[in-house]
Formats: sequence, structure tokens, C-alpha cells
Amino acid sequence: MKAIEIVNKARERGRATSKDYIQNIFSDFIEFHGDRSFCDDAAIIGGIAVLDGIPVTVIGIEKGNTTEEKIKRNFGSAHPEGYKKALRMMKQAEKFKRPVICFVDTAGAYCGIGAEERGQGYAIAQNLIGMMTLDTPILSILIGEGGSGGALALSVADEVWMMENSIYSVISPEGCASILWKDTRKVAEAAECLKITARDLLKLEAIEKIINEPEDFSKVYGKMKKEISEFIKKYSNEENLIEKRYNRFRKFGRVK
Repeated sequence: MKAIEIVNKARERGRATSKDYIQNIFSDFIEFHGDRSFCDDAAIIGGIAVLDGIPVTVIGIEKGNTTEEKIKRNFGSAHPEGYKKALRMMKQAEKFKRPVICFVDTAGAYCGIGAEERGQGYAIAQNLIGMMTLDTPILSILIGEGGSGGALALSVADEVWMMENSIYSVISPEGCASILWKDTRKVAEAAECLKITARDLLKLEAIEKIINEPEDFSKVYGKMKKEISEFIKKYSNEENLIEKRYNRFRKFGRVK
């Protein structure tokens, strides 16, 4: 499958959102709200849940399904308050030794004037610092679009997984084509050059796992539940967790 075809699938209407994964994988989910400063950003949902008897903190970027919900969720483009809310939940998870599971699906952080005035870049940077030094296991799963800093703000993790038909990129193919060639007709070429598919990123060792998407998508939830449980067991007694997470990112970009 060509990269542009995977881009279209990642954006496909009716694709499972973070809320679907949370409802089908975890039990006893209790959602938290607000950043204790400005407001509650509905683009990011999260709280405490249980997985096979183990308490976890689960956080997801939520696009919504219906038109009304997409508007409420700002189409998955979070404001600074959303990232602050996520970091607040992560810090609480660290305090109580709960693993953090993140589901990422965003075209990018919201770039409106209000978001910039309230420190969008600073909020994302604080998440990057906070996650890099968080003393509890972190798993991030790309379930649709993974766009720019808006996705990276929830992806500084011990492992990053991607759904088979998801993408992860510093910029959208449309943005890349308009900047490099001043021609939006070159979107397909840009998608290939960016190496944004799960297959490309696994080869580049930027992610650890690809999760296949069968026609019967309900099978995904059971498989993912098992694999997340295995991740938690693997990292629950991990020594030098922060150092190993740091080294995971330090190896990126090395020429072999």
C-alpha cells in the first residue's frame, strides 16, 4: 500500500478513536477534567482505569465521531490546557506508581491565536520534559494521525506502537508539499518522502511495534489488551527506567 493511501486510511471517517480503545480495553474508567488553571480541553480525555486488575492512567487525544462531537473535541487538536491536563495526570500516575498508557490521534496541536497567547509551545515543551523524566512506565500508541508536536507531546515513551494504518510525522504531507514544492499536487510524493508509515518507522527504529488491523476490528482490542499487559509486566520492575528512555531517543538519527 502506498504512503498516501495509508494517510487516507488514518484519516478515514468512522475510524476507532481513543474513546473506543479505552472502553474496549480497560475497565472502571474514571475520567478527570481540567488543568486547574483555565479550562477543561475536551480534545484530551484521560483518567484512572483498570487493566487485568492493575490500576493504570490512560490518556487519549479524542477526535470524536459525530459532527457535533468533532466540534466539541476541536477535531482532536488540543489547546495548551489539554496538554497541561495530560501532564497533571502523568504526575499523579508517577506519585501512585501507575503505568501511563497514551493513545495518540491528532493532525497537530491547535494553532489559533488564543492557544498561542496561552503558551501552546511552552505547554508542549513541558510535556516533553515531564515525560522524559517521569519515573513510571509509559506506552504511547499511534491509532490514527500523529502530527507534529501535538502528537509528540504524548509520545515521549518507553515504547511507541503504531496501528498498521496510522501515520507519524513532523508535518502533514500537504504542508510538506506546499513548503518544498509550492505545489499541493505533490502530496503523494511528499507522503513517500516523509517516511510516515508504521512500516517505514519500524525500519528506522523510531517505533517498537506495528499492530495489524484485521477486517474484524473487534479482534484488535483483545490482542492489544494482552500486549499492553505484557508491556506493564516487562517494565514494572525495570531498573534505570528514565536512563533507558533517554537513551531510546538519543539513538535517533545515528548513521550506521
